[in-house]
Amino acid sequence: MAQALRPNTAGSLFATDGKPHPLQDTLLAVTLVLGVTAFVTALFHNLHLLSSWTGLVGIFTGAYGQWVSETTRERFGLILGLGASAVGFFLGMAHGGLFGGVIGG
Repeated sequence: MAQALRPNTAGSLFATDGKPHPLQDTLLAVTLVLGVTAFVTALFHNLHLLSSWTGLVGIFTGAYGQWVSETTRERFGLILGLGASAVGFFLGMAHGGLFGGVIGG
């Protein structure tokens, strides 16, 4: 029972194995920020360029993060970011797309 009383001083907030995961934590933070940005900007029709691009980048960073993630907590946050990025990306595509209004008019 001595193990249960020892505080977890090593590792990160999302690492349940007690080891630090700086790459995974960075990918998680970037995916969450991009997902929230894509989701919120997708609610405004005139911000379709921002929502579609941030959503697309968020999907790629989240997918890579899922590939290299090591703990369930990291995967949970990545799935939330991936979902928000995907919704923002698809709504941005529906409102005008990645290049809507920029190329060809």
